[in-house]
Amino acid sequence: MPPKAAKGEYIETDTGNKISRRSQIHGTQHIILGGKSIIQSDAVLRGDLFRTTTSNPSDLKPPSTSSTTTTTTETPPPDPKNTISISIGRYSYISRSAILHPPSRLHRGVHSYFPLKIGDHVYIGERSVIEAASVGNHVHVGTDAVVGNMAILKDFAYVLDGAVVPGGMVVPSWCVVGGAPARIVGEIGEGYGVEGAEGGMARERYRGVGGGGGRG
Repeated sequence: MPPKAAKGEYIETDTGNKISRRSQIHGTQHIILGGKSIIQSDAVLRGDLFRTTTSNPSDLKPPSTSSTTTTTTETPPPDPKNTISISIGRYSYISRSAILHPPSRLHRGVHSYFPLKIGDHVYIGERSVIEAASVGNHVHVGTDAVVGNMAILKDFAYVLDGAVVPGGMVVPSWCVVGGAPARIVGEIGEGYGVEGAEGGMARERYRGVGGGGGRG
């Protein structure tokens, strides 16, 4: 009788996300997963880097007279929008050793983090580093790629293996970028698949993970 596949390699959430026990996820309370997404082993998600209410200078204004005696337990909770560090949509795939790091910038002398937003049917390749402000739907990021601070990848963008997308760069929809620094080298079409088109690729990849059928 062949040996049974190791159980418990992945944690499966109520919404069907499959998360490797060997991934490194920090600040889980600041991370939102849309469902049916996969986080592979040694992937790093820095959910502990989030925008606090005190990171914005406007939040440091003195409270009104009626609230000057408020105790710690009576302090209003922080704005939920400010506590989300990373959000990932449905059927997205974070490969082994990929790093998701929320973008940041200085604003009036104060260093502040901003949410990293990743859409549906997104593929992040092995050892890639993502520090973008936004990654749209059906985006493919290749192996060993770097997406710099506050960059934006629009829907159906395709980042080739080893590409370095500079901070702040906007990659238009349906464009292929490559090189270091990255530049537009083509458009989605013959020779380049569309990640998760119609949901087929992403769903097949999802079914292949866990339950003895996937690779850890």
